[in-house]
Amino acid sequence: MHVEYSGTGDPARSLALLWRTRERTSRSGDLGVDRIVRAAIDVADTDGLAALSMRRVAERLGVGTMSLYTHVPGKGELLDLMLDTVHGEIPRPADVPGGWRDRLERVARDNWALYLRHPWLLQVATTRPPLGPQVTARYDYELRAVEGIGLTDLEMDAVITLVDSYVHGAVRGAVEAAQATARTGLTDEQWWHAHAPYLEKVMDPARFPTAARVGAAAGQEYHAATDPTRAFDFGLARILDGIAALVADRCAGPPPPVTPR
Repeated sequence: MHVEYSGTGDPARSLALLWRTRERTSRSGDLGVDRIVRAAIDVADTDGLAALSMRRVAERLGVGTMSLYTHVPGKGELLDLMLDTVHGEIPRPADVPGGWRDRLERVARDNWALYLRHPWLLQVATTRPPLGPQVTARYDYELRAVEGIGLTDLEMDAVITLVDSYVHGAVRGAVEAAQATARTGLTDEQWWHAHAPYLEKVMDPARFPTAARVGAAAGQEYHAATDPTRAFDFGLARILDGIAALVADRCAGPPPPVTPR
């Protein structure tokens, strides 16, 4: 799988572009950083991250490749700008009805939707994230979902990392299912119905009793090998259950001292 890494550009130039502290004016009409970034996102959305290059972006804009370098010094800085921009698409309402669990579930589902809109995000390693305004605003918003519920600052950061990491892993199945349908012309249900009769002939329930029983139940329910959305819902609920146990433990406080007899 093609993988790119965020944070590979020149730090001074990347941060200046991300925060728009030093954007140059252009002699080529209305070409500017924002327009270049949107074109780059369009290329990645349409053709995949492997197709992204300064030349492809220039072609999309109908300009010469060298004209891009007046605004963005290279692909590393461009990728950081793309990441920061799409993170700005995540809604950040001032108030989400309900308690921390509702707020955290909203965070998870909004991130799930973002990955489905921009599947190329799964191909970017972000252990060194772009430190731009939209990424920072997203982090601040997500932390506020668990603010004031009894967790330490480090626990708040760990909870957000846990939820974000879960979404990142879980959404891959949904993205791959959509891509498989687009590339093969078969839905998961059509694929399952084509394979199921042959599987029944070769599968020996006596040899694989648990797999045969559970697999048959899942296949009958999902009409596919799996259901990524239902798997996501189930896993998210269990993640939130675990966080609830942590919150309850923090609220309970330390156990009372044992009085010697």
